[in-house]
Amino acid sequence: MLQRLIADFQESTGHAVRLTSLTIAAAVGLFVTTSFLCAAAFVAVLNRYGLVAACLTGAAIFFVVTLIAAISYMARKRAIAIRAARTAETARSAVQSAFADPMLLASSLQIVRMIGIKRLIPILAVGGLALGFMVSRQAAEEQTPAE
Repeated sequence: MLQRLIADFQESTGHAVRLTSLTIAAAVGLFVTTSFLCAAAFVAVLNRYGLVAACLTGAAIFFVVTLIAAISYMARKRAIAIRAARTAETARSAVQSAFADPMLLASSLQIVRMIGIKRLIPILAVGGLALGFMVSRQAAEEQTPAE
C-alpha cells in the first residue's frame, strides 16, 4: 500500500516536472516571438509615422496583451472556484444522504454494540486517516489535468 502511494507520488511528480518544463519552453518561445513582432511593428511605424507614434503603438500592443492575460487569469480563477464549490456540494450531499439512511444507522449501531466502543475508536481513527488521504489524492488528480 505504501509502496503504491510512493510510486503514484513519483509518477505524478514526474508528470508535473515535464509539463512545467514544456510550459516554460512555450512561454520563452512566445516571448521571443512577441518581441520580434513588436520590434517589426515599431520599425514599420517609425519609418512611416515617426518616433512618438511608434512608441504609442508599442504601448498599445503591450496593453492589449496585458488585458488578454488578465482576463484569462480571472476566467481561470472563477472556473476553479466554481469547480471547488461544485465538488464541495457533491461531497456534502453524499454525506447527508448516507447519514439519512435508516438501514445504515441501524447497521452502525449493531456494529458498535458487537465490537465495543473502546475497540472501535482506534479503528475509526485509522479509517478517518485513510479516508483523508484518499480524498486528498482525488482532489490532486482532479486539479492536475486542468493545469
